[in-house]
Amino acid sequence: MARTKMIRRWRKNMDVSEDTQYVEMLTTLSEGSVRRNFNPYQDIEWDSPEFAVIPNDPRWVLPATDPIGRHPWYQAQPLERQIEIGMWRQANVAKVGLHFESILIRGLMEYAFWTPNGSPEYRYCLHEAVEECNHTLMFQEMVNRIGADVPGMPRLLKWIQPGIPLVAGPLPIPFWFGILAGEEPIDHTQKNVLREGKALHPIMERVMAIHVAEEARHISFAHEYLRKRVPDLSWRKRFVLSIYVPIVMRILCSAIIVPPRTFWKKFDIPRSVRKDIFFKSPQSRLMLRDMFGDVRMLAHDSGLMNPLAKLVWRICRINGSPSRYRSEPQRQHLVSVA
Repeated sequence: MARTKMIRRWRKNMDVSEDTQYVEMLTTLSEGSVRRNFNPYQDIEWDSPEFAVIPNDPRWVLPATDPIGRHPWYQAQPLERQIEIGMWRQANVAKVGLHFESILIRGLMEYAFWTPNGSPEYRYCLHEAVEECNHTLMFQEMVNRIGADVPGMPRLLKWIQPGIPLVAGPLPIPFWFGILAGEEPIDHTQKNVLREGKALHPIMERVMAIHVAEEARHISFAHEYLRKRVPDLSWRKRFVLSIYVPIVMRILCSAIIVPPRTFWKKFDIPRSVRKDIFFKSPQSRLMLRDMFGDVRMLAHDSGLMNPLAKLVWRICRINGSPSRYRSEPQRQHLVSVA
């Protein structure tokens, strides 16, 4: 009996037909995916001479908005070594991105499996899954062109990732917060790199531009999905969720942004430099806080910022003011880089 009631409540929560504003938002996002989408093998000229990956290309030097690229240790290295580190770093970021997209795709399909007939969420989830599949193709092609044998995600996350998509059906709200924990750091970092205006290799610049353009829809859906459902939870569930959110943001951010052990060993980078970059120096801590301004805004709007939750955000070192609007540029960070 209890199981039957749970399933009925679960299915009822998936029926969004009465919320006309939410349905209109989903329709807009789905139609946007139809009107403007990218194909990694049509919109990127991989075989063009301009896109060729050649040795000693200074455009692979890490930009100043990258936490490694702005560190004095990296800037003191010979140009050839900066290029080698930059290529490995960018290839691994792409590999981590495709690993994360793979988890998201499977979660989207798991969630869509349970949506009722006629649900606009079904159509949107499938559109997003198609776009994420194209992103994985794009990221892997970038890794192949660079030629670095990078591992991507940390080993522990690789072992537990098969079970993560299964959560999307019975526990979609924790799942979507976990997705934001992976999407927000990558999106924030790529936007800062593009805003910096540094000359980038055409492959990296085009891949970032496409990814940022389509991730805007994906992140928008996650925010609206959570903004719609979180306030309807009981106060007990909201309390548990308020503690869960900053912890999962901090853990997944480190898993995605911090390079694996292979990187530090390969380039013989001192441990003190590693600690300073992630996240001991004032600049790196500011960058860490800036990544989650939009999520802090969502937490405030959804009633997830109680006193204990604020303390957990501070302990995780990702506390700060919420964004005034989504994707608000962190101008003080960009000014310091300039």
